[in-house]
Parts: sequence; C-alpha cells; structure tokens
Amino acid sequence: MNPGDARPARTVGVLGGGQLGRMLALAGYPLGLRCRFLDPAEESPAGQVAECLRAPWADAAGLERFAAGLDVATFEFENVPVAAVRALAERVPVHPRPEALIAKQDRLDEKRFLRGLGVPTAPFAEVSSRAQLDAAVAEIGFPAVLKTRRDGYDGKGQAVLRVPADLDQAWARLGAHPLILEGFIPFERECSLLAVRGHDGAVLCYPLAENVHRGGILHRSLVPMLGAETLTMHAERHARAVLGALDYVGVLAIEFFVHGGRLLANEMAPRVHNSGHWTQDGAITSQFENHLRAICGLPLGATAVRGAAAMINLIGAIPDPAAILAIPGAKLHLYGKTPRPGRKVGHVNVCAEDTSEVLAAMARIEALLARATGVAEG
Repeated sequence: MNPGDARPARTVGVLGGGQLGRMLALAGYPLGLRCRFLDPAEESPAGQVAECLRAPWADAAGLERFAAGLDVATFEFENVPVAAVRALAERVPVHPRPEALIAKQDRLDEKRFLRGLGVPTAPFAEVSSRAQLDAAVAEIGFPAVLKTRRDGYDGKGQAVLRVPADLDQAWARLGAHPLILEGFIPFERECSLLAVRGHDGAVLCYPLAENVHRGGILHRSLVPMLGAETLTMHAERHARAVLGALDYVGVLAIEFFVHGGRLLANEMAPRVHNSGHWTQDGAITSQFENHLRAICGLPLGATAVRGAAAMINLIGAIPDPAAILAIPGAKLHLYGKTPRPGRKVGHVNVCAEDTSEVLAAMARIEALLARATGVAEG
C-alpha cells in the first residue's frame, strides 16, 4: 500500500482473541473500525466485544472464513504460528509483516537481530546440549538465566543459575527444548519504550515507562520515567533502528534493563504491550488506537502523556471495584476473565497532574490488591 492511495480500512482481522485484542476492538469502534478475531480457544476476552471465529491456526478453511471481507489484519500476541500469518498475508495485507514474528519468536534469533542493529543486550550463548550448557556457563559465568528459545512468556520456561549445583536441575526441566543462556543483569531499573510506525515511515514514540515485575509478570508501570532524558534518547534510537530494519507498521515495544546507566535490551514485542496500557487514559492517543491508525493507513496520533500516569496489573484477583473507583484518577479495566492464581484479569490506570499524586493513588491500589490476593504488600 502506498501512502498516497491508502484509505481507511473498515474491517480489521486480529489473530488472537485475548485482552489485547479486546482493547483493540474497543479502540476501533470510535474510529468506525470493526474487528474480527480468530482464536483456537473456546472462550476469549475479545469474543465478548466483537466477532470471534474459533478454529485451529492450521485450519485452512477457518483461515479462509476469517479472511473473507477483511481490509487489513494484525496479531495481538507473538506466538501465532508464522505459517498462519503468511497464509493470511496471501489474502489480505498483514501488519506488522511476518518478518517481525520471525525476528521475535526465537530468543536466540531475537538477540542476534538486536545485536546486528547495534542494540546492546546481555551476553548470551546458544545451548543445544548439556556440554554446550557447561561451556556457555564457563564463558558467561554465574549468575545466568537459562531460557527456552521459544514460547516462554511472563517468566515461564526459565531457570536462574546461581551455582554449579543448579545446572542439573535446570537441564532436567528445560533440556528437551532448544535453549539460550543469558547473563543475569543486576539491573538498577527496568523500563520499556513503545513506538508506532505508519505506512509512510513516520515514527512516534511514547514516553519511556519504568516497570516493576513480580514473578516474571509485569506488576506496574509508571510514566514519565524520572531522570531518564538520556535513556529515552537511546531507547528511541534503538526502536527506530528496529522499525526501519523490519519495514514495520504498527506498535512495537522494547523492554530494557538499566545497568550502569546504560540500556540493555531484554526483549521486544511486535504488538501492543502490557506496559503501554496506561496510554488508554494517560496519553493523548492510546497505543491501541495508534496501532489501528498505523495499520489502516490513518495519520498517527500524538503520544504525549497527560501529566503523569501509571498502570497496575490485577493478577489472580479483582479488588472491590467500588473501592478502586473511589480513588481519584483511577480507571478500572476488566477483561471478562475468571480470576485464578497468576492470571491477568484486569488493570487499573491512574492519571494525575504530577508523579507524587500518582504514587499516592498507586499505594492505595496496591493495598486493595494485596488484601484481595492475600499477599503481603511490598
């Protein structure tokens, strides 16, 4: 599609029907866009707000039904089989392109791709055998993190190696899979940058978000990240390099560690991202709206934060909604999912004039969430 003849799409296909898809659909309605989803799951959050077809990814007939009448398509999580995305791309334009998934789905390929663009990462090594694991540990040293190269997310498929005795247990649990060993980074802070690129190559970046994880799952994000002017400049340069190399259209997220005052890329996500949920209420244009604008050939929207904002994930339980909504600046977003331990069931955004107000509200939400989950605060 050439920028000069791009026209607004009316029906957007989305591979995957999780909460990210649900939020894409809700962002599309005010723009006059309708989303249709394809997901193998029996129930999906997106299916509560938009049309959702249920079929296996490899079902050619299901993919054909899904593609009929679409103007453009995208995906809402990165573990969609590349073969399904390529098959869909033969019927309808798909953004981001399948190459973005290829670069992301294998952690070893992802690290090599980032390094090839000059984006710093932790030291890493391929591990395909126990002997290779021993050699990689000898090269990288302790502590290190052994990860499956594919399919792991939210801390799954990983083992931290601190002493030689940890190797046998980690290999017994993960050794059946292709692996990567990464150096353990004693980071000072974690952060992420969301950027959006349009058909015409225009790029806009959201403010750098400071993140806190618990158990490998994102717990909360805060923007703007304080004292991060230089880090933001470097993060934006890295994001533009990735977007250009992939001829990318849509929203991209890159997660970073801050170590010794510099950024080390941890991973990228070729889709809308959990650490950008604050944009729904705290930015001039949400990440979901901007993703749809980008893939549909519409002008991108401003990405500035309105004052200060934060997001906290609701994991495993939903605190009393009335108590959350009584907190000034709090906005509740539920996904229509049954709570269970470790499951993301919603999030709360907080917006205020300055960071101190946001942090005070977040402390109240943390207390409510701790009571709902029975977990001590901290």
